[in-house]
Amino acid sequence: MGVFVYEQQVMFRHCDPARIVFYPRYFEMINTVIETWFEREAGYPYVTMFNDTKTGVPTATIETNFHAPSWLGDKLIWQLEVTRLGHTSVSFALECTCGEQKRVSTTTTLVHVDGQTAKPQPWTDAVRDKIQNFMERL
Repeated sequence: MGVFVYEQQVMFRHCDPARIVFYPRYFEMINTVIETWFEREAGYPYVTMFNDTKTGVPTATIETNFHAPSWLGDKLIWQLEVTRLGHTSVSFALECTCGEQKRVSTTTTLVHVDGQTAKPQPWTDAVRDKIQNFMERL
């Protein structure tokens, strides 16, 4: 199964007054990892989705566990795996670590939708093939 790795340093903008990541900022980080994955691995950058094909990928479900706090300056390593590719959806499992310590784990499903009607829309063959190839990567 393919694994996409993304490194992100905890910035001041991510933190609360105690210098730890304020939990909603993790959802922004998760979105950054997924958006970057779509661009680099699926060949379907958000700018193409939203501006050219007038589609989108809103989150349908998300379940997140916070295992340990992250601090200002920490280097977080995010690992993303595609766990399921549906006709109009894709599911991911993400794990965030710092060194040997697990910080966050999440599972989420996004649905490919028409940007005008918000109705589910099938993946194009080209995008589906790239996602499938990513899933089959060792």
